[in-house]
Order: sequence, then structure tokens, then C-alpha cells
Amino acid sequence: MPMATGSGEIVKMEKDYKEECDEKLPKIKQLAATGKLNEALAELLVLEKQARTGGDMLSTGRVLVTVAELCFEAKNWELLIENVVTLSKRRGQLKQAVVKMVQEVCTYLDKLPTKQLQYDIIEALRGVTEGKIYVEVERARLTQRLAKMKEDEGKIKEAAEILQELQVETYGSMEKREKVELILEQMRYCLAKNDYIRTQIISKKINTKFFEDDTTHDLKIKFYTLMIEMDQHEASYLSICRHYRAILTTPSILADEAKKNDTLRSAVLYLILSPYDNEQSDLLHRMLADRSIERIPIYKKLLELFKNQEIISWTKLIKDFGGEIRNSEPGITVFDEKSEFGQKRWENLKSRVVEHNIRIMAKYYTRVTLTRMAELLDLSTEKVEEVLCSMVVSGQVQAKTDRPSGIVYFQDSKDPSEILNDWSHNVNNLMGLIARTTHLINKEEMVHKHLNLLSQAPSAVVSGENVPMDTN
Repeated sequence: MPMATGSGEIVKMEKDYKEECDEKLPKIKQLAATGKLNEALAELLVLEKQARTGGDMLSTGRVLVTVAELCFEAKNWELLIENVVTLSKRRGQLKQAVVKMVQEVCTYLDKLPTKQLQYDIIEALRGVTEGKIYVEVERARLTQRLAKMKEDEGKIKEAAEILQELQVETYGSMEKREKVELILEQMRYCLAKNDYIRTQIISKKINTKFFEDDTTHDLKIKFYTLMIEMDQHEASYLSICRHYRAILTTPSILADEAKKNDTLRSAVLYLILSPYDNEQSDLLHRMLADRSIERIPIYKKLLELFKNQEIISWTKLIKDFGGEIRNSEPGITVFDEKSEFGQKRWENLKSRVVEHNIRIMAKYYTRVTLTRMAELLDLSTEKVEEVLCSMVVSGQVQAKTDRPSGIVYFQDSKDPSEILNDWSHNVNNLMGLIARTTHLINKEEMVHKHLNLLSQAPSAVVSGENVPMDTN
């Protein structure tokens, strides 16, 4: 049976050393037990060379594992590290034998007496596994363990840098679930050191279709929780709403009535915090059409306020909903008064109310004074003008302001193609009107010419001229 070496060379097994290993390994272990570790290792190295050159992967693996066992049992850590590194670099060393040795040494990490020793052996193993695809899974696990140790010491930045070096998505031999777990850990470390751009890049490595499997719901919740934390920093409220709606489809959340309602409340609050656009409006209508919103009637009424084409009174909104959304359940911290982000979101909510009211005014007014707008919005004229300008720039409304007279002129916002179609229609109407006018002018000219001929007929008879008679 052909075997692969560390250099990629294919070696055919020439001799089976199973019987020889069965005979010698127990004796070598007994020799090491008497305190003669160096003599036992010398015999093992001779046997290892024979098995390796003979292409016997199973026997070579047994020998390498035995070397590690004897060093561990003798608590000779320097000799353990030295032999692991040396044996992995032997010429023509068989891949699977190295894998078995690395896996065996990994089991010793929890049994080591000091943390520094753990660091030393982990670094030695990471050096052995570096650049070797056949031990990429073991290297990933060791790297994750090293990062966790750094995190426990409070060295978050260093832990993040250690784990970021892994390109887990390229590992073909690793199970998909373990891959996702490692990627989620990378995201968590990046968020811990406030590296939001890298978090966004890493999140793209996970295909959300993976979470459709029933066994991945715990990872799904963890993923969307990290995404929510990232988008909160960026104030991407519509994305946060989508994340909560994705969590809401998880069976474990649906089975827990309290978690289900908390998640739905958070989705509603982040939706109304989102700046108005077609996508936000569509999602608002879809959430109102969802029957699950009936379980939280107050939040349904809040959504309906932003759906209705009526001006929202900020004072009335605070009176009717302020106590519910500001001092909400423990599971919801959207408008937490003690949080800087909570205060910022509260100001954003007021801005959304003002923007909604200005859009309603644009539907009902063609022109209105800034003073009247300030009265309706309960704001100063300077603030109204500032908000109106930002809405015009973002394309939410079409308006022009006559600042000397303090009058705002609202215009219908039309798509460029719609404007072009209207212009084409008007041109066609104009050309039709011109053609009809030309036809009527020609008709009048013909009628007047015929009447002139009839008026000249009697005088022609008196003078004796031959005038054609109408035979009819």
C-alpha cells in the first residue's frame, strides 16, 4: 500500500514491521520504566528508521506515539519537545505518522503542570504543523487554544492577531461546523478589539444557508448576535432589524414565548429607527401583515403611526409609548438611558418622527411657511430648515426654500424616466393640436374662397359673362 511522505513523495511499503513492534515496544517501555529513558529512546529511534524507510506507516506511527508517551511519563519536557520536532523533520517521514504523534501530544496539554510549559509545547507543535495541510486541523485547534490562553490573560489584541492568521475557510479536512465555530471566534475577537471593518470582512465567509440545519441553531444565534453588535456601532438599524427577524425564525426562540416577544419588540424598534426608503417601507408593511405582531399590540400601534399618512405628535408619542419603549423589559436595551448608544437612538427616534412629518407635509402642501412647519413639528425654524435640507439631499422629498420670504415649495418627486415620458406625451399632444389647428385654418380658407365665388355670380350675369351654372 503506497504511503505519502511529508515532502509529498509516494512511498510503497516494502516490509511490515507490525510483529517486530509488538515484540520490541513492551520491552522498550519496561526499559524506560526502570529509569533508562535515553537507552529506550535510542532503541525506538532505530526501530523508527527501519519502519520509515520500509514505508510502514502504522508501525512508524506507533513508534512516534511511544516516543512521546515515554517522554511525557518521565516528565522530561525538553526531551519531548526535542524529539517531536526532530522526528517530524526526518527525511521521508510519513504524513500519517506525524499526524498521530501530534494528536497524541495534544492530549497532554491539559495535564501539564505549568502554563508556561503549555505555551512551550503549543509553540513547538505549531512550528511542526506550520505549512502542512495534513495537520491543518490540529494546527487550527492549537491556535485557538493559544488565543484563548492569551484572552484569559487579558491580551485581547494579541489573541485576535494569533487567531486571524488562520484561513479556516480553505481547510478541506475540517468539518463545516468546526469551521464556522472558528470563524465566529475570529469575529468575536475582532469586535473585542473594536476592529469592525475586519469583522465585516470575516462575516462574509459564512454562508447563512448553513444555519438552515437543525443542528446549527446555537451557532445561528451566536452569529446574528455578533452581527447585531457590529451593526449597532455602525448604526445600521435596518440591518439590525433583519438580524432580529432571522433570529426570530430559530426554533429555540420560537419555543420560548418571552424570548420570542423580546426579539420581535427589538425588531420593531430598530425598524422605526431606520431611515425611510423603499426597503424600510416594504419591511414595515410586511411586519404589520405578520400575525405574530398581534401578540404585542402596543408595538403594532407604534408601527401603524409610521404607516399612516398623518402627522405624529412627539408629545403624544411620548405619552402613549414612552413608558413602554424607554423602560422596556430586561431583554430589550434599545433605549437604555444609562447607555450612550441608548441616548443616541432616542435622538434618532425623534429625528425619524420629524422626517415622517415632513414627508406628510410634502404630500398635503405645495407651499408652506417655515414658521408654520416649526409649529407643526414643535421645533425651531433653524432646526426645521436643517432637517429639510438633509432630506432634500438624501432624496426623501423634493423642495425649494425661498429664504427671504421664509416659504418652502414642495414638488412632486418623479423618476427621470417618468419625467421623460411626460415630456414625450406633452410634445405629442402639442403636435396633435398644431395639426388640428392647421386643418381648421385650411377649412376656413376653403369656405371663404367658395363664398367669394358665390358673391361674384349675379354681377357676372348682368354683364353678359358666361357663368357656369350649378346643374344640381
